[in-house]
Amino acid sequence: MTNSLQQLLDGQTNIVEFLRNQQVGPNAYPGVPAEFSNWRDEQRAWAETAVLFNQSYHMVDLLVTGTDAFDMLAYLAPNSFRNFKPDQAKQFAPVTPDGYVIGDVILFYLEENKFELVGRAPSIEWVEYHAQTGKWDVQVERDERTAARPEAEKSYRRNYRFQLQGPNAMAVLEQAMGQMPPDLKFFRMGTVEINGVPVRALRHGMVGQPGYELFGPWADYDKVHSALVAAGKDHGLALVGGRTYSSNTLESGWIPSPLPAIYTGDALKDYRAWLGERSYEGICSLGGSFVSENIEDYYLTPWDLGYGIMVKFDHDFIGREALEKKASEPQRRKVTLALDNEDIVRVMSSMLQAGDKAKFLEFPSAVYAMHPYDAVLKDGKPVGISTWIGYTVNAGRFLALAMVDESVAEPGTEVTLLWGEPDGGTSKPTVEPHVQTELKAIVSSVPYSEAARDSYADGWRTKGA
Repeated sequence: MTNSLQQLLDGQTNIVEFLRNQQVGPNAYPGVPAEFSNWRDEQRAWAETAVLFNQSYHMVDLLVTGTDAFDMLAYLAPNSFRNFKPDQAKQFAPVTPDGYVIGDVILFYLEENKFELVGRAPSIEWVEYHAQTGKWDVQVERDERTAARPEAEKSYRRNYRFQLQGPNAMAVLEQAMGQMPPDLKFFRMGTVEINGVPVRALRHGMVGQPGYELFGPWADYDKVHSALVAAGKDHGLALVGGRTYSSNTLESGWIPSPLPAIYTGDALKDYRAWLGERSYEGICSLGGSFVSENIEDYYLTPWDLGYGIMVKFDHDFIGREALEKKASEPQRRKVTLALDNEDIVRVMSSMLQAGDKAKFLEFPSAVYAMHPYDAVLKDGKPVGISTWIGYTVNAGRFLALAMVDESVAEPGTEVTLLWGEPDGGTSKPTVEPHVQTELKAIVSSVPYSEAARDSYADGWRTKGA
């Protein structure tokens, strides 16, 4: 008999300790080599030439159709659906009745009464639940990420999904198409033809440079991929491996890892009873130096993620009343932390000695849990949380994405990041015995990439936000 997530949680004495000691590391990026060349050149290419990200394997896709699909999705979203039309896309980050973020995916408006959500599972499962238990005339079809598929189904998906990014992305796309690409606004879609097959193109950007997300039926995977690779030979196109992929967010400023805020509260008890014990929420891991006995201290608001600008009270949605109250309260601000080079060298040099060692800093992504939470301190007192950390060759340093109190949010403020877990570390297989240490850091803009701040459409990425 399969147990529910609620039954699994009922058997735990402390939810935080349960998640901190889960036997899984960071999110996997299957289907591609760890590196095609080397991660340094792959990172450099998205800033200097162009890269091709293969996103066909690591995300969940959910197709939502039906006459009530628009209304249901609007009811689950704190951002406005006013003027949302086919051939557009938007960030979809639903919140609980208490106003805390469940997850973050991209919502594609494919055509009338037809949508697709793409990303990590928590938001997908929230939509599935409401489709199955609500009074909406909708149908959902889930296409599972490769790592969670049966062995016989790992070699294909419903759609391929590529991202073409970088200064030369438009030139690569033009050569692959044999004509000028459409001039699309940010998060707008069109249909183009590559190697004789139609391809949906979304104007997008993930690394501070203009680019496109290209997707279509799995049967066309090889035709489209080979055409892009061939076109890219004249423009310095680099293929990006799984090791490099997760580090691109350090420059663009997107936080991919909010812990689903669904582990507590009577209003979500039926949802937890609907979720299986092997759902994402039942197997994900917490990691880092931030430790609280209360799982609700790990919950994040839209403002924590930089999404406050997207919250619109022009429609009825789950969590509206809670967010209306939070909107007038002090908010943490999303920032980039530029970590001190000498402290980074000190941590790495501890590997070259006997005795106590700091937590190992992996290149280029130093994330070692599905949901990293490190404490940010000022004069020894907590002032925020860091939720992603790694190295980018384009900045020439380690960066961390964080949310901090307004009192320390101005660029140039000096803070410290507490690196490593207490008491020698948890039992996660990605955690070796170590001692905690503080890393000096300078609060910096988010996105760290100037191109992202200056070139993206108005929103959480831009200076105006």
